[in-house]
Amino acid sequence: MDTKNYSEEIFENLKHINEYGQEFWYARELQPALEYSQWRYLKEAIERAKTACANSGQTITDHFAEVRKMVEIGSNAKRKIEDIALSRYACYLIVMNGDPRKEIIALGQTYFAVKTRQQELIEDYDRLSEEQKRLAIRKEMKRHNSALANAAQEAGVKQPIDFAIFQNYGYMGLYNGLKAQDIKARKGLKKNQEILDYMGSTELAANLFRATQTEEKLRREHIQGKSEANKTHYEVGKKVRQTIKELGGTMPEDLPTPEKSVRQIEKDNKTITEK
Repeated sequence: MDTKNYSEEIFENLKHINEYGQEFWYARELQPALEYSQWRYLKEAIERAKTACANSGQTITDHFAEVRKMVEIGSNAKRKIEDIALSRYACYLIVMNGDPRKEIIALGQTYFAVKTRQQELIEDYDRLSEEQKRLAIRKEMKRHNSALANAAQEAGVKQPIDFAIFQNYGYMGLYNGLKAQDIKARKGLKKNQEILDYMGSTELAANLFRATQTEEKLRREHIQGKSEANKTHYEVGKKVRQTIKELGGTMPEDLPTPEKSVRQIEKDNKTITEK
């Protein structure tokens, strides 16, 4: 079975829809799916996820709703157990705080990360054209690159040259050792052309994942020092690459380079609007 479809089937089958049309997952149902042998182990990941939720400026109760459920314990007897109704974002944070050595956790990280990012970009993401997807993700990339720069600065990456080196470490992890100039050469770009403007939606999404996860890891683990920040960016990029490989995806350096840049698409759209 296709690994990507398999992971989607697991998590989609556990999804519930409430009376308001909102999707959610029960933590108790995710426990065996995520291969946690005991509830207390999953609870530990949930507590870490709650901390990450609060640190990101979100209200914990909006994403983690404690509920009580009656379950049968035999001989027609029942007892109450605690459970937690989780939003997609909550599930995303839980798997990001899980053990990445487990294949199902790695699959869950990709599934919830991609779906969460798509939902953040636009509800009807799947209906967008390739150019619209590129515009949407590039816009998100600009916002998160700014947040990543702030997180890197707090970690000790102060000077412009240091940040350029820091960015290269992220690219090297994701692109199997290639630096920004190497990627530009592969794409046939000029010195003044932005790499991110000449990426398709799939390649942009991989880089968005790299940027957001690096920012969160720098802040969550209070990384300090340029070398540690560079190492973190490289490791996150490498992990994203590994996940792409596990899902049978195309490596980012092998993805086609679009003929039009994002700036050209924006210019064309502006011209059409003004007519």
